[in-house]
Amino acid sequence: MVIDSHCHILPPSFDQRRSELLARDKTFASLFASPDSPMASAESLLEEMDGAGIDRSVVMGMGWTDPDLAVEANDYIIQSVESNQGRLAGFCSVSPDWGDAALAEVERCAKAGLRGIGELHPDSQGFDIADGPAMAPLMELAGRLGLPVLVHASEPVGHQYPGKGKTTPGKLYRFIENFPDNTIICAHWGGGLPFYALMPEVPGVIRNVYFDSAASPFLYRPEVFATAAGLVGADKVLFASDYPLLSVRRCLRQVEDAGLSPAQKEAVLGGNASRLFGL
Repeated sequence: MVIDSHCHILPPSFDQRRSELLARDKTFASLFASPDSPMASAESLLEEMDGAGIDRSVVMGMGWTDPDLAVEANDYIIQSVESNQGRLAGFCSVSPDWGDAALAEVERCAKAGLRGIGELHPDSQGFDIADGPAMAPLMELAGRLGLPVLVHASEPVGHQYPGKGKTTPGKLYRFIENFPDNTIICAHWGGGLPFYALMPEVPGVIRNVYFDSAASPFLYRPEVFATAAGLVGADKVLFASDYPLLSVRRCLRQVEDAGLSPAQKEAVLGGNASRLFGL
């Protein structure tokens, strides 16, 4: 089974409402200011999956700053998952800054069958992910419900791109230290956090952390897969495309060129996600 662990779908009306949403939501504006920025519906994702040979995908929105848009996007994800049982699994998007409203939305989405929380965008959402007390209510609820939390991450070096932000390995590490028993997924290779696993104290801290490869061809050479697998274990790496930012087929080609063993490849492409998300 091949599972894409990080895809974005939005209600089809969002593309027609782009100007309105740019003014309403800071995260949306950071990602979709260009009229060429792609959006995907559940239908277009399913077509991409069929063409690329993907069995299942995990779909999510983004780190909304407008609570009403978050509910609208979460509703669309719930409906899409319900309509495509066996193909799609979903995450719900909230902001920790919404307090009890965020917790209620997570509870609602979990009851509707969604399997995680994310993607969180700390920079555009305006919260400090390293602030333990501020993050505690959401993380405690996620732990109680058994939901992994997926966080956008970025590199402290390298080229700039829309939505890159400053959620770099140092901030992520403090977040993980604050919630060692939570299952946390660091998107985009955790901004390079796996490379710090060469330090003796780091592997124990990140024992419940997974790293997804979303947008990997845009960020790293193919060797990143084998390098990360050697540092944190292939069982902690999730194949992800970040569709529609990149085509799924382009991301799969990078895995093929990564130099993974057959067992590592099976784990990365689907085995890990199947166990983590109960698929």
